[in-house]
Amino acid sequence: MRLILELSRVLDKRFLLDINIDISDINGMDIDQIKTFLSVVANGSFLEAAGRLYVTQSTVSTRIQRLEAYLGVTLFVRNRSGAVLTLSGHRFLRHAKSLLLTLEQARHDIGLPSRFRASITVGTRIALWEELMPRWVGEMRKQAPDISIRSEIGFEEDLMRSLVEGRMDVGIMYTPQHSPGLQIEHLFDETLALFTTDPDKPWPNDDYIYVEWGPAFYALHSSRYPDLESPPQTVNIGWLGVQLILCNGGSCFLPTRMAEPLVQAGKLFHVADSPQFRLPTYMVFPRNSDSIVLQQVLDSLRLLAGRQKAMN
Repeated sequence: MRLILELSRVLDKRFLLDINIDISDINGMDIDQIKTFLSVVANGSFLEAAGRLYVTQSTVSTRIQRLEAYLGVTLFVRNRSGAVLTLSGHRFLRHAKSLLLTLEQARHDIGLPSRFRASITVGTRIALWEELMPRWVGEMRKQAPDISIRSEIGFEEDLMRSLVEGRMDVGIMYTPQHSPGLQIEHLFDETLALFTTDPDKPWPNDDYIYVEWGPAFYALHSSRYPDLESPPQTVNIGWLGVQLILCNGGSCFLPTRMAEPLVQAGKLFHVADSPQFRLPTYMVFPRNSDSIVLQQVLDSLRLLAGRQKAMN
């Protein structure tokens, strides 16, 4: 698949000259080579990248070798721990992300119905789709009905990988990882509080469900409740904790924003005298993008975050 031919129309010549690529010869690089390069960066090894791309390790090696030959530089140093970017690799990383984002945008735009001028892909943790993000999508559709929106759910690892590999424009999450070429911006803080289905039952008890809200929450929780390091039940997302306690009874820590409708409905109750924990929420996006559509999306998310801060 040689979508890079599209770059001769959509990219600035200075961008191409910066990485020593002649516009007349830009078809010498394959889109799969760039995707493979970014996958190796995201996963830290040729073997892991092969698994993610559903190809053999030798295919990954061949693609990287051809890309290195085309650029005339060595991109990775391979050792026992995996693959590490060279200085040239770090320099190419930003360009690789921009190349792939431009190509993906070109492919989306070419395939979009004429009533849409652009498309955007936004991914978040599932807890943020409780009331918050659906409200944003609704507002965005009213503000910009000519933008096609793709919404996704994922954990931090999946969201970051999609961002690094150029398959996602914005990721909203609790524990982002720093990556070259990506900007991390604080949006607002969730407030985690303890909720139960039975306010008369003494707490802690065997119906408690520990929700994995990230390493910071784990440290605070362990410090406050050292005897609960091995809870009877553990889940990796808040939504699952809610389903379990609503079905079987019990308690768990949830964002107050997420639990409030259930409290108002009389299905959940705040555990008296229990602590509250702060859970920062961040958005991650390409650092050097000049996309007007992306800036419009980021601005609308900042407005949403501002209202959420006021509510908190």
